[in-house]
Amino acid sequence: MSQATFSPALLRGFIETAREVAEPDTLLVLFKQHNLPEAWLDPETAGRLDAASAAEAYVGIQRALRLYFGRGARLTLLRIGRILWGKALDTAPVGIKAQSRIVRGLPAGLRPKAALEILARLLGGKDQVSLHTLDLDLVLVDRASPLPDRLHGEQAVCYVTLGLIQGALFWATGREVDVEETSCRAAGAATCEFRIKTGG
Repeated sequence: MSQATFSPALLRGFIETAREVAEPDTLLVLFKQHNLPEAWLDPETAGRLDAASAAEAYVGIQRALRLYFGRGARLTLLRIGRILWGKALDTAPVGIKAQSRIVRGLPAGLRPKAALEILARLLGGKDQVSLHTLDLDLVLVDRASPLPDRLHGEQAVCYVTLGLIQGALFWATGREVDVEETSCRAAGAATCEFRIKTGG
């Protein structure tokens, strides 16, 4: 198995958002309790990590947040993901920013798929994250996230990715769209798959 990687730019946005959603003092306590490097609390420092170290930080911080918030972790991580979408677009490469401006000008029915194509590029590109149609719905397939390989269980664990999808769809359409993680590598599936109900 190849070494897990994660975008340092996304990690930076993730940490900035986590600092907004959870009090900075709470994060400091979490970092100390879980022996996480305090340097990871600084978005600038985290943004300069290599992709393998960024993956380690992403998993470690999520693990700590899950233990701290318990059953409330799902909502907290979904919220982080939704907010992170905007930060990811703000710091995206010029080509993705240009593509995002085009998406907002498309007819409403074409926006969900176009927004998710941008998200797939931000998460890992065509080889790692892909988008498919299933009847009238869309399916985002994620092979890139380092999280499910390190958090094993019976349930899906990709709440930040789910929140990113929700954030991207709301940004594109101005309405809530039903999204469900239908399979997760943490629960033994080959890929993490998210079904987006865009049909009537």
